Amino acid sequence: MPVTLRHALPWWLLAGAIAVLDQLTKLLADAQLELHHALPVTPFFNLTLMYNEGAAFSLLADEQGWQRWFFIVLSSAVSIALAIWLNRLKRNERWLAAGLSLVLGGAIGNLIDRVVHGHVIDFIQVYYQQWYWPTFNIADSAISVGAAILITSSLFARQGD
Repeated sequence: MPVTLRHALPWWLLAGAIAVLDQLTKLLADAQLELHHALPVTPFFNLTLMYNEGAAFSLLADEQGWQRWFFIVLSSAVSIALAIWLNRLKRNERWLAAGLSLVLGGAIGNLIDRVVHGHVIDFIQVYYQQWYWPTFNIADSAISVGAAILITSSLFARQGD
């Protein structure tokens, strides 16, 4: 039996909380940090303000601007599909709902950036010695954790569930 609005509400609240937390942290980062200037926090973690006009790992960032609209349309379509999927879940599909909510909240957070700023604001930089992971944000983290939950839950799902 599909989830009723009452049962889906916690998952919508989770997605909304992720998007709000993402936007608040990006506002703080944009207001308090200097672009491309690392603020060391620990020996493996900096706060570093970056603007990403591309997708994950700055894919297509060097293009002429068309990618902004492409990613707005793509992330809008993905968000709509995730929202429909979330509403159609069965009540007992909690892990799937959690994963979808995290991905949806992150997608909405980055979509807001693309619409408002024309780029995604990143500020979390993790590194080891001279090896740096691409700078990311709360939305990217939520998408990654949500995707890991979705993959794990699909790998270990019991037949008939």
